[in-house]
Amino acid sequence: MTSLLNALNAGKTSLLTNQKAIEIVGNNIANVNTEGYSRQRAEMMEIPSVNFGGFFIGQGVAVSDVSRDYSVFINRQLQDKSIEYGEETGRSGSLTELERIFNVSEDNLASQLNDFFDAWQELSTNPSGQVERDVVIQRGELLGEAFNGINQDIDTVVNNMNIEIVSGVSSLNEKIAEIARLNERINLVEVSGQTANSARDQRDLLINDLSETLGVKTYTDNRGMLSVNLPGGLPLVQGNQAMTISTVTNGTDVSLQLEVAGTKTDLTLDNLGGQFKGMFAMRDVFIADLRTSLDTLAVDLTDAVNDIHSSGWFTDPATGLPDTGQLFFNDLAGPPVVANASRHVAVAFTDPARVAAAGLNTAAPGDNKTALAIGQLEVNHKVAGTNDTFDNFFSQMVATVGIEAARNKLALGGAEDAATQLQNLRDGYSGVSLEEEMIDLIQYQRGFESSAKFLSTVDEMMNALLQLKA
Repeated sequence: MTSLLNALNAGKTSLLTNQKAIEIVGNNIANVNTEGYSRQRAEMMEIPSVNFGGFFIGQGVAVSDVSRDYSVFINRQLQDKSIEYGEETGRSGSLTELERIFNVSEDNLASQLNDFFDAWQELSTNPSGQVERDVVIQRGELLGEAFNGINQDIDTVVNNMNIEIVSGVSSLNEKIAEIARLNERINLVEVSGQTANSARDQRDLLINDLSETLGVKTYTDNRGMLSVNLPGGLPLVQGNQAMTISTVTNGTDVSLQLEVAGTKTDLTLDNLGGQFKGMFAMRDVFIADLRTSLDTLAVDLTDAVNDIHSSGWFTDPATGLPDTGQLFFNDLAGPPVVANASRHVAVAFTDPARVAAAGLNTAAPGDNKTALAIGQLEVNHKVAGTNDTFDNFFSQMVATVGIEAARNKLALGGAEDAATQLQNLRDGYSGVSLEEEMIDLIQYQRGFESSAKFLSTVDEMMNALLQLKA
């Protein structure tokens, strides 16, 4: 009778184990389209045999664990590629706008430069012409507006980036806090010997998001808790403790700070990765260099024109006498050099009589030396520290933007393709395959049916035995 009871117990464990395995398969099938879900498997183990009548008799089977298909190697690669993809994404939006601003069309700063110097060439053919003098002043004003227009367009790009940074920080803090909560949940579940598969999947999904946006690095401790650090080593999550990122606005400038144990630390470019690094690198390095080049062009241009114009002669409209020393543009060269000089390019006067076309102290009729010298600056003058004319200097800026935009498109496409391939590799390893689940379902179903048949047979044997005893 005892042996039949042992057989009955073995059948019961088999029935329950196959039922649990079918439940796990059903959960896999239910989550076939759930983002970040890792396929789960029932790990089965034989219940230790016991000595009975000189023989070791098996006690059946049990589910020892519910594991998930997970590859540290694949997920680490996917995390690294997400960082690269995020950084190029952070650069992409602003580069698209900069390509529009620094374009190669006929309506750009280069065309305004050509028109400005062409106006001086026209004046040199008729130094006393009222219309030509008006055109020179008008072209100077339009040139100043072109410089200022580029600055305003760049301001719009920067402001849009700042808005995106500010709006993204609250989402980052929510994800950081959620990882800390998941760390605590995983520790509480797994300290009892169980596996927190669902919580681990959710945590991995959040880590991939933070890798793309912040370029985080992760390390797992012996309690299953994940430490999350910024690229520079500053902590974001330690155990169940979450740090907080905040924005600091100073005028139109936006920066980030990390609060750790009540102490706030400024986050520099070295502390960031992913999309935020891309945006800050564009704003604080690439765009800042463009502004510097634009200011250099503005200062050098106005200074070169003013040097010649101030040595030329014009007829003072107040006295009717020849005079000299008149600047054509407002002085940007200083000392000190005007900050954000390219915003302040403007003609220093409005009266066309003050345009100095003559080069002789007599300001004789037909004297065009000053007008001719300014007109020839377009081809003769080299921007300080370079071997470029004004046109070539601006063309170099346009080329810089174009080259970086082209590099970004190639890098972004490559990173996206690599991330897609790694995601497919991850899905192939950890994702749910309906075909495999159907095979497992049939296998466990047959096991369940066989266990039920076995229990039914043991039950009949016990009934027959009881009838014999009766």
